[in-house]
Amino acid sequence: MSKITAVLDRYFYLFMSLVIAAVVVYGFSHTVDKRLIHAIPPRPAILYLHAAVFSGWVILHILQSALIRMRKVWLHRLIGWFGVALGAAIPVLGVSAAIVMAHFKMHYFHSTDEASGLMFSFFDMTAFSIPFVLAVWWRKKQELHRRLILVASCALTSAAFARFPSSVLPPGLFYVDLDVLILTGAMRDLIVKRHIQAVYLCALPLFALAQALVIYTCDWPYWIRIGNAILR
Repeated sequence: MSKITAVLDRYFYLFMSLVIAAVVVYGFSHTVDKRLIHAIPPRPAILYLHAAVFSGWVILHILQSALIRMRKVWLHRLIGWFGVALGAAIPVLGVSAAIVMAHFKMHYFHSTDEASGLMFSFFDMTAFSIPFVLAVWWRKKQELHRRLILVASCALTSAAFARFPSSVLPPGLFYVDLDVLILTGAMRDLIVKRHIQAVYLCALPLFALAQALVIYTCDWPYWIRIGNAILR
């Protein structure tokens, strides 16, 4: 095994947890001051709870990856139950915050296109929830579990990528960059294992297809009617 292969084998998932954290910090650093900390008018309380829980997941992902690297498997499994509770709260808060913020923007900023935006939030929460639930179900199957957790965590980066300055990331490519993170996992498997694990073979095409569908249909009249019905 070459040195590069050995490093990828041992440190890849810890490295990816740090990359995801860097993406989230950098992306939201451009909006957190004006839209959260010193927001005028003040944002609804659920947005602060949403930010705390999502940040907690990113930190927990790093901690859990580090514990595995340190061979503290018993502690990883113990803390994992807190991760289950945190992960279960994410889609609930994500959907709730999206609806509350849509109402907020309609009321304070007279926004008229919030219905179509809900589709992105709902999809992102679905994209997180499915691999998360599977990761919990297969928590004793290490090879499946850690890849599913990585995919779930990657699914949460779209909002951060969408906040990157246009000089760094062209607008509209936030899903592409999310998929590149997952593709990195597939490439790691190809280098280390000489084959791509089924998690990536399923997740990548399904994510890409669903993302394209969301982008293509978000402004369709049928979705606008559904979105407006939800907001009412």
